[in-house]
Amino acid sequence: MDLYDDFKQREAWALAGGRNAEKSAKLLEGKIFVRDRLDLFFDNGLEIEDGLLAGAEKRVPADAVVTGIGKVDGRMVAMIANDISVKAGSWGYQTMLKITRMQERARELKIPLVYFVDSAGARIDEQKQSYLGRTAWGNIFYNLVQLSGVVPQLCVLFGPSPAGAAYIPGLCDTVVMVDKKATAYVGSPRMAKMAIGEDISEEDLGGARMHCTLSGLGDILVQSDAEAIAVAKTYLGYFPGSWSQTPPIAATAAQAAPPDLEALLPRDQNVPFDIKTLIRALADDDSFLESKELFAKEMTTAFIRLGGRPIGVVANNSKFKGGVLFNDSSDKAARFIWLCNAFNIPLLFLQDISGYMIGSSVEKTGIIRHGAKLLSAVCEASVPRIAVMVRKAYGGGFLAMSGAPTKPDAMLALPTAMPALVGPEAAVNAMYFNQIAELAPADRAAFIKAKRDEYARDINVYSAAADSFASEAVVHPNKLRDELINRFALYALKPTPAIERRNAVHPV
Repeated sequence: MDLYDDFKQREAWALAGGRNAEKSAKLLEGKIFVRDRLDLFFDNGLEIEDGLLAGAEKRVPADAVVTGIGKVDGRMVAMIANDISVKAGSWGYQTMLKITRMQERARELKIPLVYFVDSAGARIDEQKQSYLGRTAWGNIFYNLVQLSGVVPQLCVLFGPSPAGAAYIPGLCDTVVMVDKKATAYVGSPRMAKMAIGEDISEEDLGGARMHCTLSGLGDILVQSDAEAIAVAKTYLGYFPGSWSQTPPIAATAAQAAPPDLEALLPRDQNVPFDIKTLIRALADDDSFLESKELFAKEMTTAFIRLGGRPIGVVANNSKFKGGVLFNDSSDKAARFIWLCNAFNIPLLFLQDISGYMIGSSVEKTGIIRHGAKLLSAVCEASVPRIAVMVRKAYGGGFLAMSGAPTKPDAMLALPTAMPALVGPEAAVNAMYFNQIAELAPADRAAFIKAKRDEYARDINVYSAAADSFASEAVVHPNKLRDELINRFALYALKPTPAIERRNAVHPV
């Protein structure tokens, strides 16, 4: 055979993967073939591919993983993508070498790294050379940790990611999961049945919806491969190439029809309010990407743009559980803050918070530890940080949501704001408990109402702003967007302070 004909055949064989193999048909059912995914993701497909002919000696095309670099919206991005059509996307020794080399390349080039995960995990028949030594599968996880906070790492989970492979989504910054296709678990349903006698389906054990609603592993749930790829491209648009760069500012930053925020905000503090309506109203058009939408809904975390500038939003959502902070919502917010701070994305806090949840149940599950985690994340954030009192701003919840004592760059307030140590209900109960008990039952309701109204009149944003300089400005809702745009542009000029230490000891 001619030398070049031989090369062309080898190349074509590797590029085809297992897409034409009969045994791969079920694995690819309802999915887009890995190289077609890459064509959808990159502007012009992979521009550089490494290790195409790896695995040839074993007759495993590309050793079941595609690694390379291409452009997404004109910016270079590194890619690691499992090929489920070849040995179920499993990891062999050459797979590990390709993955770790691309991880190292992303760090050298300071470019984002995206993992398209669709893999049955490690190959048992290659464990001798791949498991125990210093050059082994575990290097993948070591590199994930070394890359954390250096370059953005995004996991798009199209299919399975079992056992050790589950730590790729576990260690990435953000995880996009395809509903009813993606799964992640340490032990399979079969192992659970054998080891602990639990009879459970794969979907209930480690399905995408479970992880996006209950475990918190998943950040964004999508319905198809194509949607996952579109979301991944949108997500990267909010991030710089690495920690040492600033996020890209979009050229278009307008609102076609600015809404009337005065009419949008309920004046009654006890009326539940979906904070997402306010976030969308403040944001540039078509620039809202929510993270962990289905998990701990009392806290909303989302990426938006204000005047073209990427902003991370942390907001209490009183539509769910009154917006009170629980363990999961504290963890959710802390993780989001750390992510934004790592990559120079400014933070906007929207406060509508009556405090942390109380009671024996949350105390036993560590509300103090989890709440301290959120407070720690807020206090160590060094990116531009603005907090806005939207409505309630009570006690420890106020502090956890970037209250004035945590030294945000600005503490703003709307006329609807109610800053206080506790709300009228708790305050009256605490101050007048004995007096209320002594009253005739028929007189109690009127007395309590009068005292609550009296207390509420005394907790208003104007006295707080005047007496203790608790806020830099009280802003009309319809002027808030412009105020935020101007302040974030100004605060972007400040130097980033550094605390001399090896690392903080974070609450867990």
